Amino acid sequence: MASDVSLAATTPAFAEAQLIRTRLPNKPRVAPVNRRADPYKGLMSIFSGWIARASVLRNDNAKGPWGSGGNGGSGGGDEGGPRNPWQFPPEGKRGRGGNATSLEDFLKRTRGNGGGGGGFGGGGFEAPGGKKVWIFGALAVLAAFLAFTMFHRVGPQERAVVSSLGKYSRTLNPGIHFTLPAPFNTVRVVDVTGIRNEDFPQGGGENLVLTGDQNIVDLAYSMRWNIADPESYLFQIANPESTVRAVAESSMRAAVASVTLDEIIGAGRSATEVRVQQFAQQMLDEYNSGIQIQGVAIRTANPPAAVDEAFKAVTASQQAAQANLNQARAYAQQIIARSQGDAASFDQIYEQYRLAPAVTRQRIYYETMEEILAKSNKTIVETPGVTPYLPLPAVRGQQAQPAPQPQAATGAAQ
Repeated sequence: MASDVSLAATTPAFAEAQLIRTRLPNKPRVAPVNRRADPYKGLMSIFSGWIARASVLRNDNAKGPWGSGGNGGSGGGDEGGPRNPWQFPPEGKRGRGGNATSLEDFLKRTRGNGGGGGGFGGGGFEAPGGKKVWIFGALAVLAAFLAFTMFHRVGPQERAVVSSLGKYSRTLNPGIHFTLPAPFNTVRVVDVTGIRNEDFPQGGGENLVLTGDQNIVDLAYSMRWNIADPESYLFQIANPESTVRAVAESSMRAAVASVTLDEIIGAGRSATEVRVQQFAQQMLDEYNSGIQIQGVAIRTANPPAAVDEAFKAVTASQQAAQANLNQARAYAQQIIARSQGDAASFDQIYEQYRLAPAVTRQRIYYETMEEILAKSNKTIVETPGVTPYLPLPAVRGQQAQPAPQPQAATGAAQ
């Protein structure tokens, strides 16, 4: 008997009966019955409770957990077996493929493993309103994808290249633009105003280049460039950065091969930079790369280490010679300017002399004598024929001697 009770407690019908018991209206609790004192009253109360549960099942068979009860007294409307919680289904309908009870279906749905799979699959959990949750997620992802691939913002320093199924379509200017979603239209934004810089050599080290006089020079330089044509930049060359580096190295070697070591180290550096820029731009235009070279700068140009000191001494001597030459040229310009001024003054005096020769000669004589006599000692005798009565040499000697300085009295100090 105990095994039968435990078996009944583990059946789905028993679990379903327990669920129904929780759905019954709460009755006022009564005092416990002393079954030992009155066993017949306790037995009658048990039977009355069973009868009440049976009446509830009959009245709620359309909304109960076992489905509608419109097919006779079997308590169930399905053909998979009886819906009576107190009976087991027939032996032929207990197979795993048979229909489960409503309680089992409910438990499977809540646990997510009922029907064809729980969750978002068929027969799974449904969102309010009868719509699947995965529909909302798919719509949200689709809306985000469309917004990301159809609306594009192009900055003032940018241009956007639109390609339709891999073929160039158009170029978008700065602003907000609308295109077809991917993969029908693909938009690539390119910065056309930013200056890119390529340094040679990368990471330091030596960069030996052969000069026109069969010497070797160690060069460190950089090239600045930007994008002039986004369409050509994206569709004509596969790797723009590598192309620019290869073109820059080739142009530098071609330019250095046409000059001597002294020129590339000294005064010919700027001319070499211009020549390298021209060579590189011509080569990139032949590639139709859409790249514009902005400039080339040679940072260092040194001879080989074995003769570095000798070349530095030669460079210093050349700089000193150039400084002396500049100084001599400045002095020559100064003398020439002074001579030109004196010649212009003489021409003006000559014009005055032609107008009044006697007066001009007298004025020039007085000016000359004034300039000469102002710097010498002189004795002036106004009346001609008068014999001087003073010893002029002695007077001149006294005038030439300095006056004696007064000596300080020393008596007070003693």
